[in-house]
Amino acid sequence: MSPSQLQPVTDIWIGAAWRDYILVLEDLAQAQAKGYYYREHMRIEMLPVGFDHSKDHSLVALGINLFAIANSLTLTLLDSCSFRKAGRQECQPDLAAYLGPNAQAIPQGTSIVDLDRYPAPDLAVEISKTTLLDDLGIKRSLYESIGIAEYWVVDVQAAQVIAYQIVANGSRRIDISQVLPSLSIALLDDALRRSRNTAQSTVGAWLMSQFQS
Repeated sequence: MSPSQLQPVTDIWIGAAWRDYILVLEDLAQAQAKGYYYREHMRIEMLPVGFDHSKDHSLVALGINLFAIANSLTLTLLDSCSFRKAGRQECQPDLAAYLGPNAQAIPQGTSIVDLDRYPAPDLAVEISKTTLLDDLGIKRSLYESIGIAEYWVVDVQAAQVIAYQIVANGSRRIDISQVLPSLSIALLDDALRRSRNTAQSTVGAWLMSQFQS
């Protein structure tokens, strides 16, 4: 199957061999497309994203960074980085975080992170404006299989973070982050709600005051 046959099909999962998935990604290299591959199916999501998605993306990234700073955690936070197990799986979460010893695990100069060589992120985050059910379903199964420790889905419409701890053979909902110890998910929900009518810098200052209290 040629890239031209697959390229128009976006934002849904379709059956595809790994080689065809790679050809499509190469064909779309200049289009800022996000790619996912799982169980011999691929999903291509086209960028750019809208204002609401981008705003919540930035706020959640700010919250993670502020929490790490306030608690002296070693953190590397990545934006739309690709993670790959060649021939089997690929994902490109909106945000991914390495903490503690893993924060320096990926060397400078790395392009796509080879998960057969390097550890999976401790945390993956998907921002969901139009992809909520997929992010809660198939993508969650993908992240479970990759071995990420924690997975968050940010429901933009509801101003809510739906957090999962990845456990053996699945995942479970959590109210307190395990990879960002003692971080209340409800606090992030509150920050998202505040951001609907308050400047992001003001919400960030409020978050920092909560993290330091």
